Amino acid sequence: MRNVLALLVTVLFLSGCAHKKYTRQIPSPPASPASPATVDPASRAAATSTPTSAAAAGTAPVTTPVPAAGYIEAGVASWYGHPYHGRPAADGEIYDMEQLVAAHRTLPFDTWVRVYDLDNNKNVEVRIIDRGPFVDGRIIDLSHAAAQAISLIGPGIANVRLEVIRTPANVPPAVFAVQIGAFHDPQSAERVRVQMAARYGAARLVERPENPGVWRVMVGAEASPDAARALSSRIRKESGERKAFVVRLDSE
Repeated sequence: MRNVLALLVTVLFLSGCAHKKYTRQIPSPPASPASPATVDPASRAAATSTPTSAAAAGTAPVTTPVPAAGYIEAGVASWYGHPYHGRPAADGEIYDMEQLVAAHRTLPFDTWVRVYDLDNNKNVEVRIIDRGPFVDGRIIDLSHAAAQAISLIGPGIANVRLEVIRTPANVPPAVFAVQIGAFHDPQSAERVRVQMAARYGAARLVERPENPGVWRVMVGAEASPDAARALSSRIRKESGERKAFVVRLDSE
């Protein structure tokens, strides 16, 4: 009897074990080390000014796009002398055509660039103090002295490559607009401004100190040159305006 009872207990015990589930605990993999932050290539070409009190409060900081050293453009260079010699340049200083200076539409003032003449392999370093040129395809207007240095005086224009070699330490805030025309008659300029403002939301008239008596219609107020170029393409497509140039508005 005892043997039968022992056998029955053993059978019941084995039956219970057959239905018990065992779960193997697999350890979680170790956390992977944080990957370095990805840097947007565009951010490398932009300098951020000191955050304002609004930025410190959590809003976006004020940024001013500044091409980094090594930034390159290619296009056509021209030069300018009289009647601009002795007049205020766009940065406020008096333009001296015998200094190594130049005009560019979007680079910050006091940016130094090296200009390579692709036709004769000569080069010259100039400081940006002015705005221009406002001719399609041209990217820089050199002073008389700079043009002489690369033998540009005779032909008047040349295919060039410019490279930023030094940028200013502190760049004031600016916006970028699209210049679509220059008028000697302010009333004509105002009519165009009104049309552009109705269509694109923002437009203004600008009379530059280096070229008094000429009213330029500036459309838009964009935060970056890329945004202004997109607006320029839209204006060209929708209005048929071919003389549309992106310009930095330094007084904003």
